[in-house]
Amino acid sequence: MLLERKIIHIDMDCFYASVEVRDNPALAGKPVAVGGSPSQRGVLATCNYEARKFGLHSAMASAQAIKKCPNLILLPTDMARYKAVSEQIHAIFRRYTNLIEPLSLDEAYLDVTDCLQHSGSATWIAQAIRQAIWEELQLTASAGVAPLKFLAKVASDYNKPNGQFVIAPEEVQEFIKTLPLAKIPGVGKVTQERLKELGLQTCLDVQQADKALIYQHFGKLGKRIWDFSHGLDERKVEVDRPRKSLAVENTLLSDIDDFKQAQDFVEDLYQKLVFRIQRNSDLPLESFKKLGVKLKFDDFSQTTLEKTTEGMNKAWFMELLGHIWSRRAGRKVRLIGLSVHFPECKENKQLDLWSTP
Repeated sequence: MLLERKIIHIDMDCFYASVEVRDNPALAGKPVAVGGSPSQRGVLATCNYEARKFGLHSAMASAQAIKKCPNLILLPTDMARYKAVSEQIHAIFRRYTNLIEPLSLDEAYLDVTDCLQHSGSATWIAQAIRQAIWEELQLTASAGVAPLKFLAKVASDYNKPNGQFVIAPEEVQEFIKTLPLAKIPGVGKVTQERLKELGLQTCLDVQQADKALIYQHFGKLGKRIWDFSHGLDERKVEVDRPRKSLAVENTLLSDIDDFKQAQDFVEDLYQKLVFRIQRNSDLPLESFKKLGVKLKFDDFSQTTLEKTTEGMNKAWFMELLGHIWSRRAGRKVRLIGLSVHFPECKENKQLDLWSTP
């Protein structure tokens, strides 16, 4: 029998905004957000709970956020400072384990299976980590503890902010039965609607469904839905996992065939891509040279076009969109996605090489 793993998912509360408020106490109690300028169609990287009372959230357009909350204090991102604080947080993690998988500057998985501190209790270890972060850095963190990665991530949302939630091994099956499928990573609003049309809203519904039906309708994602709904997640905490690429995409509320509409979606997606890059890396945007655009059509086929450029900017994505749009062949578009590849040690200098799907 395999050893039950002890996984902790740590998620810093409103990380960027919390760092700003900590470093400028005059901001305490006021609605604060960090993000791009409204004049440049920027988006929020994060906002504190005072701002969330007005319905604000990460990735919301900054202009929309200010309309909802006129008194919002919108600050530019300071990635160097956030990264320095993130490194301090990871130093605390390393007191308990070296098995750390960062998901971003403010989020990470920890495998504490072999940690003997605090009698080997993952619950107590998570509490000690959160207490150290508060006492040493004056920041709050939420934690989820579970024997499976995806459940640890789900659990970290249950008692936010500044709390933790534990799913013990013997509680997994009972907990999963009532878990909404929307909590499964990768299940977005459109997939939720498709699942609901099939009468599937909880993991128990999937347990009682036909496996072939799930795979037929959802392909690769269907396997994840099936496995997670049965409490199966064999993914390990991956240390020093090099990120090869990063992508953002949007399944449209209704299919489109108008190029101008597609350009507007790419405009918004570009800002979200910039936000995600800045959250996951301190590399300058111009260092991302291999870019891609993906379209999925109303017949559910899809195509991708990539190009190695002189450096990421919005104009390159618009050019890619113009080239890939001709592949519609009369079909409507139901999804648009943008992607970048992280730089390699040896950069590809063939600037005019186009790849086809």
